[in-house]
Amino acid sequence: MTKPPKPWRTGARPNSGLSIGGRAISSPLAPARRPATRPIASRIAHLFGVAFGLALAMLLGPSDASAQDFYKDKQIRLIAGFPAGNDYDLGARLLAKYLPKYIPGEPSIIVQNMPQAASVAAANYLYAQAPRDGTVLGSFSRNIVNDALTGESNVSADPRRFVWLGATSRPARVCVRWFTAPAKTPADLFTHEFIVGAAGATSSLAIVPTVLNKVLGTKFNIVEGYQGMGDAMLAVQRGETQGMCASYAQFRIAEQLIRDGKLFFLLRAEEVPIPEIPDVPSIFNYAKTGEQRALMQFVFSSTEFGRPYVFPPDVPKDRVQIVRKAIAAAAHDAALLAEAANIKMDMTYTSPESLEQLVVKLYQTPPTLIATVKATLPNEK
Repeated sequence: MTKPPKPWRTGARPNSGLSIGGRAISSPLAPARRPATRPIASRIAHLFGVAFGLALAMLLGPSDASAQDFYKDKQIRLIAGFPAGNDYDLGARLLAKYLPKYIPGEPSIIVQNMPQAASVAAANYLYAQAPRDGTVLGSFSRNIVNDALTGESNVSADPRRFVWLGATSRPARVCVRWFTAPAKTPADLFTHEFIVGAAGATSSLAIVPTVLNKVLGTKFNIVEGYQGMGDAMLAVQRGETQGMCASYAQFRIAEQLIRDGKLFFLLRAEEVPIPEIPDVPSIFNYAKTGEQRALMQFVFSSTEFGRPYVFPPDVPKDRVQIVRKAIAAAAHDAALLAEAANIKMDMTYTSPESLEQLVVKLYQTPPTLIATVKATLPNEK
């Protein structure tokens, strides 16, 4: 006899699925099981976290985290375009001592001297050959921009493409005389020969006397072949020359000679007074025409670059920002400034934005003035 079907149990549902080989499969007609839902507060917190993460990623940029880690266990090379012991070299080594602690990952920094061709070799190397990944930066002559503008044949770098990182030092150019020199005042330079030493016709020690001879008609006699500031100063003391011209800060090596009354400041190649020696006369007072003044302003404007530091072109922007901030912080480090004061090293900071604006300004110089500079000062560097 057939048994009647069993009634459904309370809470049970009829099996609406199918069975194949004893394994249940769902029927497309079976009602879907609703997933468990999170509490509303939990979902809101989750959404807020996602939104915050996206906003932070947009703020930092996609490569910021990698940039922060990039310098870990790396070594940075700092190219100094002058020989050991020169102001550029000493300034670079002092900066390199304090810079690592301001760069995430604290990379090691080594200074490599590249003094050939009065630092032109360093500028060309940084421009065309140095790695563009942020592991090489460098410093070269503050005159490189003028060199490029006046078409110096050995300068292949385009200063507008360098990544300017900042600068230290606000140099002021001066000339000094030995106490036995016949020229006692700037006016005497127009009537008396004044013998000075330099490394070569295009070296930094030759800039001021060359410009003043060509533009104003002074009577500097430039003796070439001296190997930098120290060698040229010894020549003055030996009586081989009567004086020399260089940046004011470089004469800290001659402090005792100045105190002893053997070495005197003859002139400044600046229009405004130098705070430490305000009574030293300006050679600009002897310019007789507007063109003479404009020529000297163009050539001597390079002092505003101080001791500049650059990256090669095309270094990733996030690494540029890291090193720019690090240089600014290191240049204001109390320990660095104390050490600089102890050795009388000017570490006055100039921002990369100021350097970029100066480059733009110089490249707006009228072509006629640049042509006059080239014609008047064929060896100006």
